[in-house]
Amino acid sequence: MKKIKNMGLSNLGIFHTAIGVIALVAGIVSLVKNGKIDLSQLSGKIYFYGTVITSVTALGLSKNGGFNVGHIFSLFILILVVIAFVLAKRNSGNRARYFENFFLSFSFFLSLVPTVNETFTRVPLGHPLAKSPADPLIGKTLLVLFILFIIGSVFQFTKQRKNNRMTQA
Repeated sequence: MKKIKNMGLSNLGIFHTAIGVIALVAGIVSLVKNGKIDLSQLSGKIYFYGTVITSVTALGLSKNGGFNVGHIFSLFILILVVIAFVLAKRNSGNRARYFENFFLSFSFFLSLVPTVNETFTRVPLGHPLAKSPADPLIGKTLLVLFILFIIGSVFQFTKQRKNNRMTQA
């Protein structure tokens, strides 16, 4: 495959990155607007379909050749969003909403792991922020994102419990 000079992205890599960025932006929009990734809203649908496409295209990418941890991440993310989609479509009751919210938020967090790694080791061109995936900057950034994920999950759980109580009343 033809690669872009300096960044080492194949055509599939460019497509994967573009769709991934769109999915992440849609996820952020849904989280800000709804406090969760809501699959009944346009932003949630874009997140879902974009994440599915990004996860599948990730299976065709490899810096080192062969199956690697990134492929496991993409398969796990794919499983999470598909299960959340099934829960949303089946209208499995109030308790299922907890799992749906958690799976979508966890898939969002997991999507940020390779995103941070790839971005920090490639940008800015010629002088990337991090020298390797083991760079402390990547670790610290992921730690902050993990703490935000925990805080967001507690918020979603609390909000969902309140919504469940209101629908039962």
